[in-house]
Amino acid sequence: MSFFQMPNPIAARRLFIGQSGLVLSGAAVALLAGNEALAAKSGGANAKDVQILNTALGAELEAIAAYQLGAESKLLQPPVLDLALTFQGHHKAHAEVLVKTVEKLGGKPVLAKATYNFPVDQLKSQADVLKFAAKLEQGAVSAYLGAVPLFGNRDLAKAAASILGDEAMHWAILRQALGEVPVPSAFMA
Repeated sequence: MSFFQMPNPIAARRLFIGQSGLVLSGAAVALLAGNEALAAKSGGANAKDVQILNTALGAELEAIAAYQLGAESKLLQPPVLDLALTFQGHHKAHAEVLVKTVEKLGGKPVLAKATYNFPVDQLKSQADVLKFAAKLEQGAVSAYLGAVPLFGNRDLAKAAASILGDEAMHWAILRQALGEVPVPSAFMA
């Protein structure tokens, strides 16, 4: 399998989770799976946590739309197109979990916007699309990095941190595809 040949999005997500060593606490799994009673024993969540989750959901929905734009642009060649669709699949999985979690916490999940203000007129090549996607992924990394310490429920913070790791990998791989240093510094700011 070459650098850009990825399995289908579901298989890629399973591969990521299986090889990452990702371990969520029992309470985080319970909360994200919808077992509010068990999750409540670990400290529950509050309205602030729901707001943070909805902000993350909004970003995931934007990423799904952005990758769709890239896929439909006809600018991505097959190996890169497959990568973009794999990453879109990751964002769909993130969004699905976030929707269920917001609902289980008694909140109302945000919906995707009817339109996004993407720089369509600036996307003229595969490299342009990759740079656009890399900026979105970098923004997601920064957003999750800022959000993790804000959660009142530590198990939600851990779950968000696992998504942060996925976003950071997306960003690094997109930078690599652009011929840039995949990890530009030792610390995320």
